[in-house]
Amino acid sequence: MLSAKSVFQEILDDDDAFSLFCSIAAGGEAQGGWENGRIAALVPAALRGLGPKIARHGADEDKHGRIFDALLGQRGLTRVPVPPETDYTLLLERRGIGLAHDRLSRDVPLTERDIIVYLAHSRVTEQRASEQMRLLLRIFGDHPALGRAVRMISRDEDNHLAYCHEELLRLAAAGHGRTIRTVLRECALAETRVYRDVSLAVMRHMGAVLRWPRPKAALLAAGIHSVYAYERLGGRRRMVSLRQPARRDALGGLPVPEAEYS
Repeated sequence: MLSAKSVFQEILDDDDAFSLFCSIAAGGEAQGGWENGRIAALVPAALRGLGPKIARHGADEDKHGRIFDALLGQRGLTRVPVPPETDYTLLLERRGIGLAHDRLSRDVPLTERDIIVYLAHSRVTEQRASEQMRLLLRIFGDHPALGRAVRMISRDEDNHLAYCHEELLRLAAAGHGRTIRTVLRECALAETRVYRDVSLAVMRHMGAVLRWPRPKAALLAAGIHSVYAYERLGGRRRMVSLRQPARRDALGGLPVPEAEYS
């Protein structure tokens, strides 16, 4: 029976497929770490209190990249080149979503609107990340090799999402509500397209590695298209709504001490 669990199990069981999966994930996390680090360094004076939270967000992303590298290392594997059509972060930037890398590379303070754009972009993409990690948590949460890694990353992604909700609500209360709503809608519309395109590209590459028969590949592609249709018809509303999270100040205070994953 074809299911998310059976597909991920196939990827886990094949060294080449697992290398590609972890390389794609590690590359995206490393990119997120760099972006958050630069944003933390360029926070405008009026929002200086956000700097440590953004920096912690970036540190978490860097940690996730190291976790995926460690998972590869446990099997004697290393990163492989990531096909550009599977680069979620790059494709979002090309669509004008989030803050451009050339802007972040300049040592010029960001504006309040830049921070709103960053938080709105993060609120949408962290929704996706949180959902994906919860799926992996259901499948591999008790796995002897992957369980701890999945639990660590899933917890962090939930914290990132909570932080985005809280900070956007704070800015909305300060009079930025209309801008936030507009940017969230733009981000969600673009993200659903990019997620569909990246998912199809990843499945094509995995299918080639795992030699999936055409009917299986077609069925998986149909599933991706159906998710996109659902999100276009209204499913993306979960990405643009804002609510106070159960856990407040999720990225405030000192990080919870934990041993580095290895």
